[in-house]
Amino acid sequence: MVVVKLKLALRNIRHGARYRVRLYRAKRARANSGATFIGVTGSSGKSTTTTLLAHLLAGGHAFVYSQVLVNSITALISALCKRVNNSNFDYVVSEVGARGKGSIGPMAELLRPSVAIVTMVRLEHFSNFRTLENVAEEKRVLVDALPSDGLAILNVDDPYVKAMAVGAKCRVVTFGMSDGADYRISDVRAGYPDPLTFKVHWKQNTLALTAPFPADYFWLPLAAATVSALELGVSPEIVASRLETFLPLQNRCEVFVTEGGPEFIIDTAKAPWHSINLAIDMMSKAAARRKRIVLGQISDYAGSSRKYAAAYQSAREAADQVIYVGDNAHRSRAGQADRDNGRFREIRSPKEVSEFIKQTALPGELILLKSSANLHLERVALSWTHDVRCWETACGKEEGCRACGLYEVPFEQHRPRLLQRRRVRRWEFIRHLLGRRPPL
Repeated sequence: MVVVKLKLALRNIRHGARYRVRLYRAKRARANSGATFIGVTGSSGKSTTTTLLAHLLAGGHAFVYSQVLVNSITALISALCKRVNNSNFDYVVSEVGARGKGSIGPMAELLRPSVAIVTMVRLEHFSNFRTLENVAEEKRVLVDALPSDGLAILNVDDPYVKAMAVGAKCRVVTFGMSDGADYRISDVRAGYPDPLTFKVHWKQNTLALTAPFPADYFWLPLAAATVSALELGVSPEIVASRLETFLPLQNRCEVFVTEGGPEFIIDTAKAPWHSINLAIDMMSKAAARRKRIVLGQISDYAGSSRKYAAAYQSAREAADQVIYVGDNAHRSRAGQADRDNGRFREIRSPKEVSEFIKQTALPGELILLKSSANLHLERVALSWTHDVRCWETACGKEEGCRACGLYEVPFEQHRPRLLQRRRVRRWEFIRHLLGRRPPL
């Protein structure tokens, strides 16, 4: 026991020393960079805002790096050390996530942003924050980190975000549907298969925008990125043309069309409670020969299992069939009549859902896959174009199946494959040093 404790202590010392060295290197990289650093935070919309803003800035011939999807302090340190160090980026756009109280402070201190964008405040990570006020307080840290010549871009429609303008020591620009917004959004429309359209009004200008998104609620992150790009000098013409070709990120309301089969909307990256009705409303506005909703795991939320029952009542009004999958599938409280006539199906695993969909699919029907990431419901859609052989129900990976890249490999073979990858990478490094090829 003493030996085990000693080994653990030594390992912790090594890890701590390695972390401090990497943190020092990251701070040096940040200090030596001439880029404009932009931090994006909010309970939802961070990834889309970050990616689109980088896309718009690049359209203005800027050299841009974006740190997206993985938004922890560890990821930021790695990005600064490996990508930003000794580079000539004009802009660095980074997601800033909040996993709990005190998590944004170290990231803001390291990032030292000149621009901060806040999309919204919602009660995500309920077990860590408990109240909206706590979430807002944590998000505000990024705004407070701005210098006096910095720029805060805030969603004025959200009272918690709007309040961040009070006491801000830098210039504040607001956007939203409210009349008092510096950039006012109007005429928001979307209904799949039609794209999302909206207008932006500021000063004496009006800009009509179109984006290939299936849901109208995406106006918020798209507007946040648009306003930021305009404030940073990108022309309205470039913004409009670049937005027209910008597609949703993987597993974030991504449209996935199969040849001769159904069309999927994959929304499986996260499923906080506030997003459930938004996704259902998207389906109610969509036009298709048949509409089905597959609902998996709702993310960390306040309240009881009644949330699943409430979601079912909304979903059954928007779709011809609702399928619940996973450990909470029994919480729908669907009536016996809906069960008997097929309006509702309760299925235990994603693999069984995939098999059921393949048996009953109609060409051109629209199927929404909505769940938190742990179920990896995207496999239901991927199975139409790939030989999906990994149907593990609890793989423990937060990344999507395509990011993992092993969904065509049985789960029990993942570890040997990963070890083989590391071996190949190690030999690649040695080959560069010695000029030898790795053994077959």
